[in-house]
Amino acid sequence: MPSKGKDQILDSAIVKVLSLAEGSYKVQSHGSSGFTSSSKLSANIDGKTKHFFIKTGPEGDMFKGEHASLNALHLIVPTICPASLAHGILTDSAGYFLLTEFMDVTVHHGGSGGSDQTLAQKLAKLHSTPAPVPDGYSQPMFGFPVTTFCGSTPQNNEYKSSWAEFYADNRLRGILKLVEANHGNDNELESLLGKIASEVVPKLLGDGHLGGSKGIQPVVVHGDLWSGNQSRGRIGESSAVEEVVFDPSSCYAHSEYEIGIMKMFGGFDGAFFDQYHKLLPKTESQDEYADRVDLYQL
Repeated sequence: MPSKGKDQILDSAIVKVLSLAEGSYKVQSHGSSGFTSSSKLSANIDGKTKHFFIKTGPEGDMFKGEHASLNALHLIVPTICPASLAHGILTDSAGYFLLTEFMDVTVHHGGSGGSDQTLAQKLAKLHSTPAPVPDGYSQPMFGFPVTTFCGSTPQNNEYKSSWAEFYADNRLRGILKLVEANHGNDNELESLLGKIASEVVPKLLGDGHLGGSKGIQPVVVHGDLWSGNQSRGRIGESSAVEEVVFDPSSCYAHSEYEIGIMKMFGGFDGAFFDQYHKLLPKTESQDEYADRVDLYQL
């Protein structure tokens, strides 16, 4: 039988992950979304009260992707998002869970000892740190070790050595396959995306062109960054208020892929991008920057 917290029942799988003693914790509802339910867990561990965030829902792959995404971002910039501690199958009911550090986004000011970094500075750090070499490969690759989800849409992150190939196949043609699987064939859309993938992508993103003779390196991106997925808040037990992000759908990509998504939904002003590009200049050829950003909004 599951153990009971103050307001909710805590699944035995999470009790086991944290090795919690009976009566040492309480669970309270803490918001929700269209895909998941979420809770705040407060527990006494080694004589100290610690807080955690729990998501539960029917899609285990979604939580697996978010777990990997959060930790890929947190590894490079620990103050940009909470670390994910575990994900898995619920024991006492149907579904899956994700367990992370708690992030309080209701407190926007105060605290001390923080990084004092802006979100632009943190993103520039993420986007200038080379991706790790995946197991079984000899060099960093474009892609990600697991499937991630942008909303409820799965993202095919199969590794590719070419960014142009990844964007054409894994994103443009991948989305077309999902649309046709759900809504049937669309000859006009297929023709349009096929032309973009076979003609526009190689012209703007082709190997030997994008980034000049040096090319580009894969870097981690949030993957679904808009104003609704960023805030100010405290992570874990820290009292410092930081610029933070959440709900990532990461992959190792061209850094400007992030910019396309950010500009598509808005919420980031010119001063933000001025600071960002002072730290991380636009990729060569810079006169094609606007065209690339438009392409990444498809």
